Amino acid sequence: MNIVVAIDSFKGSLTSLEAGNAVKSGILRAEQDAAVHVFPLADGGEGTTEALVLALNGKKIQLTVTGPLFKPIKSEYVIIKNDTAVIEMSKAAGLTLVPHGLRNPLETTTLGVGEMIKDAINRGCRNFIIGIGGSATNDGGIGMLTALGFVFHDENGNEITPNAKGLENLNEIRANNSLKLLSACHFRVACDVTNPLCGENGCSAVFAMQKGATEDMIKRMDFSLKKYAILSKKISEKAHIDFPGAGAAGGLGFAFNTFLNADLQSGIDIIINEIGLEKYIKNADLVVTGEGRLDFQTVMGKAPHGVAKIAKKYNKKVIAFSGIIGDGAEKCNENGIDAFFPILRKIISTDDALDKKIATENLSETAYQVFRLINIFK
Repeated sequence: MNIVVAIDSFKGSLTSLEAGNAVKSGILRAEQDAAVHVFPLADGGEGTTEALVLALNGKKIQLTVTGPLFKPIKSEYVIIKNDTAVIEMSKAAGLTLVPHGLRNPLETTTLGVGEMIKDAINRGCRNFIIGIGGSATNDGGIGMLTALGFVFHDENGNEITPNAKGLENLNEIRANNSLKLLSACHFRVACDVTNPLCGENGCSAVFAMQKGATEDMIKRMDFSLKKYAILSKKISEKAHIDFPGAGAAGGLGFAFNTFLNADLQSGIDIIINEIGLEKYIKNADLVVTGEGRLDFQTVMGKAPHGVAKIAKKYNKKVIAFSGIIGDGAEKCNENGIDAFFPILRKIISTDDALDKKIATENLSETAYQVFRLINIFK
């Protein structure tokens, strides 16, 4: 039996590779002759660089960049295929980098994201995969663009602070000093958010509160982003305020689409393409996927759904494992996952459930029992 295991991480417990190997061990106990191929997986958010390092033998680049609070932080990105940089914006401007008491999207910046891109360009990279999930920012991407040579002036001709607070004073955008090599670069942005830049479904209204914004801040930021979009029209005809994904990562999606001519794509689709997963699924007898929590959100572009879509293209059966099952998980059955199984085997505390040793055992044992059942009906 030829089996592909492509399972996302169980966040806070198991990495994608650890989860995949736990499933593999359970399968091989039930069927020693099975050929089990494990693929590290991510959906463009946290863990994307790690997955591609493991799958493609990438090279980690460590560097110091400007963090979301304008203080130096240590960060990293990955180079694959010698000329492709894989960058997670959360490693330079992520919400987890900001202590709870200091969370304020008016004050945070994406400057470090641009510094990472610039460093990769200087190392010869011309292709980029950018994951933009988990941001602490709402600066419309002007921090990133500032690091890449774009200039943002107030009405007195002074450069504004590259954050949402500075954006309130924006009067002019200049692109003539931006890095010349940007025109030779191709950006693929892992973006599973379709929100516009502004309005009731925009980034300020929908996402800023979880980043520490008050209602007053939300109104201020939405207004300044509208002005920013209007001024951007003078630089690029692609400055569409309602472009799907423009509101991702506090407007970073808008900046990529408008100024860097990026392609905003499904994160899991990018990863599947990069690791060549489809050809293995095509030749598989069975596909195994999953994540820490399966629920109605799983079918909204998360990793298991992406794997299931490819599997159904070749009429392959798909089973999934998860730590827990949430509301609406039955939608997974309607979207390519033939059966799913929670791995908890008895009532335990959340801390115990997340314990790496316990989670590994639970996942392996569940896979073992499921594949024993599969063998009965062969």
